[in-house]
Amino acid sequence: MQLDDRSLDILFREARTHSVWQDRLVDDDLLHRLYDLMKWGPTSANCCPARFVFVRSEEAKRRLLSAMDPGNQEKTRTAPVTAIVAQDYEFYEKLPQLFPHADARSWFAGNQPVIDTTAFRNGTLQGAYLILAARSLGLDAGPMSGFNNEMVDKEFFAGTKIKSNFVVNLGYGDASKLFPRSPRLNFEEAAQIL
Repeated sequence: MQLDDRSLDILFREARTHSVWQDRLVDDDLLHRLYDLMKWGPTSANCCPARFVFVRSEEAKRRLLSAMDPGNQEKTRTAPVTAIVAQDYEFYEKLPQLFPHADARSWFAGNQPVIDTTAFRNGTLQGAYLILAARSLGLDAGPMSGFNNEMVDKEFFAGTKIKSNFVVNLGYGDASKLFPRSPRLNFEEAAQIL
């Protein structure tokens, strides 16, 4: 069983990174549906280290905008929602709940290099799942890394072991404002079969 061509277009071939947004609300129910869909993407040992802050209110947007690079402020200010994609560097404390059939917590506790690599890799994967889940629910996405992570962490994650990774503007993009699509590498330039 596979997705039809229209579904593949929505997720990949026609999907674009948006920077200009329609003035349309993304409500709480849709954000819950988005999370409830993306959470099923695989992570190693089901560690699920990603943490998300959906920034929507004017007050929260002001807090976030101060950390955004100048070129990313307007697109973030006008996006209906901006998701801060972060990872919890104490994710292993939830492994007794998430991976109950083994003592997975002991694989990580006290091993900072493994914690760091696992949290970052799997949190990034979950951020990618968020983008695909958003597209599958009719939302457009504008992922970005142009911001001051330390400022975001101080503003939104102070006193925790959670660190920001990237942000994703979410909403309904204005397709008339898109640049022409940039090329991608062909198979021979990026892949090989051995």
